[in-house]
Amino acid sequence: MSSPGEYYQSLPPISKAYGTLCLLFTVVYQLGILEPVHVALIYKLVFYRFQVWRLFTNFFFLGKFSINFGIRLLMIARYGVQLEKGPFDRRTADFMWMMIFGAFSMLLLSAIPIFWTPFLGVSLVFMILYVWSREFPNAQINLYGLVTLKAFYLPWAMLALDVIFGSPLMPDLLGILAGHLYYFLTVLHPLATGKTLLKTPRWVHKIVARWRIGAPAPTSRSTSTQPQPERSTGVAFTGRSYRLAD
Repeated sequence: MSSPGEYYQSLPPISKAYGTLCLLFTVVYQLGILEPVHVALIYKLVFYRFQVWRLFTNFFFLGKFSINFGIRLLMIARYGVQLEKGPFDRRTADFMWMMIFGAFSMLLLSAIPIFWTPFLGVSLVFMILYVWSREFPNAQINLYGLVTLKAFYLPWAMLALDVIFGSPLMPDLLGILAGHLYYFLTVLHPLATGKTLLKTPRWVHKIVARWRIGAPAPTSRSTSTQPQPERSTGVAFTGRSYRLAD
C-alpha cells in the first residue's frame, strides 16, 4: 500500500473494527477520559447494579501504550487479517461468529473465580492467534529473531514469553482454551464424526447481510467454477482430513 490510509481501508471489516476499538479505548485511557475500572469485568457490578456494558467493554482494553500493547495490536493486524482474508474469505458471518462464540466462552470461564480476569481483550487476541496457528500449522515463524518455530507452537511460545516477562498467565490461557474449543467443535469433531456441533446462527448472517459487512459469500455456481485452494494453505472447513494428525 502507498499510504497508511490505503492500508487501513484494505483491512477486512471485523479485524479492522476490533483493532480500531482497542486502539480507541487505549487512547481515551491515555487522555485521562476513561478509567479502566469503569469498563472492567466485575460480575458483582454486572448483576447487582446492572452495569451490563462491562460484559462487552472489557474486550476492548488491551492496556496502556506499551510494547505489550503494540504486540497485541500487531497480532490482530497480522493473524486476524490473515484469517479473515484467507480461511474466512467471503465468510464474514463465520468470522464474526468465531469472535462472538469466543467472547461468550471466555465470559463463562471467567465467571469461575480461578479463571477470573478483569479484561479479556488479550484473551480474545490469543484466541485469534490460536485459531490462526491451527489453520496455518506449518508456517515458519521467526520469534523476535531468536528462534524459528512452526506456527502450530506459536501460542504456547507467546504464553511462555509472557510468563517470563511477568505478564499474567490467565488471559493467555483463557484465549487458548476458547480457541481450542471453537476449533474442536467446528473442525476436529466434524472431521472425526461427520457431525457439526457448532454452526453460525442465522441472526449473525442476517446482521452481516443487513449492514453489508464484508464481501458477499460466493454462490454455489461461482464456488464450483473456481479452483479450490491447495490444502497446504490451511483452508477452513473444506477438505481438512489431514488435520486429524494435529
